[in-house]
Amino acid sequence: MQTILGSNGQIGYELAKELYTNYTKELRLVSRNPKKINPTDQLVPADLMDYAQAKHAIEGSEIVYFTVGLPKDSELWETNFMQITKNVLKACEESQSKLVFFDNTYMYPKDSTPQIEGLAFSPKGRKAVVRSDMANLVLKEMAQNRLEAVICRAPEFYGPEKTQSITNTLFLNAIKANKPAKIPVNNHTLRTLIWTPDASRAMALIGNTPSAFGQTWHLPCDEPHTYLDMIAIAEELLNRPIKYKTIPLWQFKLVKPFSKEVRELDELLPRYAVDNLFISDKFKKAFPDFTITTLEEGLSQILNEANSK
Repeated sequence: MQTILGSNGQIGYELAKELYTNYTKELRLVSRNPKKINPTDQLVPADLMDYAQAKHAIEGSEIVYFTVGLPKDSELWETNFMQITKNVLKACEESQSKLVFFDNTYMYPKDSTPQIEGLAFSPKGRKAVVRSDMANLVLKEMAQNRLEAVICRAPEFYGPEKTQSITNTLFLNAIKANKPAKIPVNNHTLRTLIWTPDASRAMALIGNTPSAFGQTWHLPCDEPHTYLDMIAIAEELLNRPIKYKTIPLWQFKLVKPFSKEVRELDELLPRYAVDNLFISDKFKKAFPDFTITTLEEGLSQILNEANSK
């Protein structure tokens, strides 16, 4: 039995499809209101803030995938995320389940330092501190051999369907709707993005590779591109000019006092002023047969989604 915690999110959804197709038909999907993705999925509703419910959800699982997401709300993250993580770690230890922990890059320095697996954490911002604390807790359990686990880390998403990210919501969704695309802060800095189905496929592969455990892995990405690169690719795919507007940092700051959404976004914005270089060479070397979706292929699928509706 392999179990996905947070199965309703885009990563959990793609993960369930990949595991079912290539690894196991014995899947348990866990969220507050889980929805069936494959014909044989076992659904377990659970509030992971409650240890008894977390334990029940995880019992009997060989591998547990932590893909739990919360709305971008700093207070909610501070009150909920660490407790959820502690409950999941304890339940995995008690049931002797392996843990595949899906992580982001919030805790990394917000500068142009190339991001490799051994990069020291430098969390700035409330959500960054929470994600740093969560990752450190998993690392501690791994180091003390209390838990067989692996950390799978991904940079900013872009992807199909309901993928949530700055690039999807401000930039790609606008292009799909034939509206001017909004580019945060700087249009010529390099951005490393991960195609959400690639992140899920890679995580399934790592979770089912015993030798991968006890480590941190950067999930595989195409080469970094600028937003202007993405505009040019989209124009070629759509065969029309695309209007865009670059929103400078001062404009975000101006709106910040009046918008909770912008306040929650604020701690991430410095990363858009510089090159964001997420290095996944370790994965590419270990799994050379893994096919990475190119930016051109990803954008083609996203824009075709809009044309098919």
